[in-house]
Amino acid sequence: MTSSPPTVELDLFADDVLVDPYPTFATLRELAPVVYLPAHDVYALTRYEVIRAALADPATFSSSRIAFNPAANEALQGTSLASDPPIHTELRATLTENLSPRALRGLATTITTKADRLVAELVERGTFDAVDALARAFPLEIVADLIGFTGEVRDNMLRWGQAAMEVLGPMNPRTAENFPIAGELYAWCSQVRADDLAPGSVGRRIFDAEARGAVPADSAGHIIHQYLGAGVDTTIASLGNVVALFSAFPEQFDRVRADRTLVPAAFAEVLRYWAPLHAWGRAVTRQVDIDGYTLPAGAQVAILFGAGNRDPRHYDEPDIFRVDRNPVDHLSFGYGPHGCAGQGLARLEAHAVISALATHTSRLVAAEPARVPTNTTRSIDTLEILEVVPA
Repeated sequence: MTSSPPTVELDLFADDVLVDPYPTFATLRELAPVVYLPAHDVYALTRYEVIRAALADPATFSSSRIAFNPAANEALQGTSLASDPPIHTELRATLTENLSPRALRGLATTITTKADRLVAELVERGTFDAVDALARAFPLEIVADLIGFTGEVRDNMLRWGQAAMEVLGPMNPRTAENFPIAGELYAWCSQVRADDLAPGSVGRRIFDAEARGAVPADSAGHIIHQYLGAGVDTTIASLGNVVALFSAFPEQFDRVRADRTLVPAAFAEVLRYWAPLHAWGRAVTRQVDIDGYTLPAGAQVAILFGAGNRDPRHYDEPDIFRVDRNPVDHLSFGYGPHGCAGQGLARLEAHAVISALATHTSRLVAAEPARVPTNTTRSIDTLEILEVVPA
């Protein structure tokens, strides 16, 4: 026997939900593994195993509608983000080739050195905004150098990357305000040529792949769009969360300082505890049953990564931040064919920052994190460091 999922009168993109979704996630998760939210005509997946299964099944849960408004979904057609295998596999190949562990190996020393220098300078300063001076500054520089961005695009990376994520929400004021800015990024990616990017950069190699027929003609710009549109803003969010959580839980930071082998586990726990993505769309290609509830063909699904990451059916004491948990199976990088292509780079950056913090500081005293509602990326807007106790 199957039935329709329970209906909840909830705006998943209301300001209060976006700023702190976890009470809402807990309510929805305990109600059912899937709930219908008529405010935006979506079916929200709330539990770990259901979310992971959906991410592993692109034939049923298609990426053709990752955004929650039709204009953004139309604009994304032809990109690897919004395509399914086998097209997705072809488009993504060059992306993953340039972000594989082997490809990134040569960057590790550079990233570690830059992180150490930046953190040392900030500790010397004593007080600073950890989001602006670290969480934003560091990945923007790394990605700009990696892809070969120069001039105008380098100056616009932050606003373009943020806008590209905002427009994935429903057609609310945030989405409408950011469409023109996201359009600037789309226009630039549509006309960018290899000569616009620094010699020896990954961006140049993507154009080389297009020239030899490894990716479809005129797709290089779309691939570069994914580096900036999907990767930078989430990394910024994750690095801000690292600093905020180490400040809020100094005993956990002490454990990392005492045992550097915990650095990868600590970052995985940051991603589990505070997922950088709020919700991500999928389109149901056929009628499907989820734990006794029926979803109709053509329905749109909202993947709630943060709800799955706090599911007590999968994680013991999920509302506790614990750096030795090592939740390598967290959902924040996605799963399956669309698992985050840039996760290797994100780990390199975050591990370098965590190691640098553990080297140069023994205590970070921060003000309350200031969050503003954003449609897709859940990030801290400002995080004032009031005091740094050097190591």
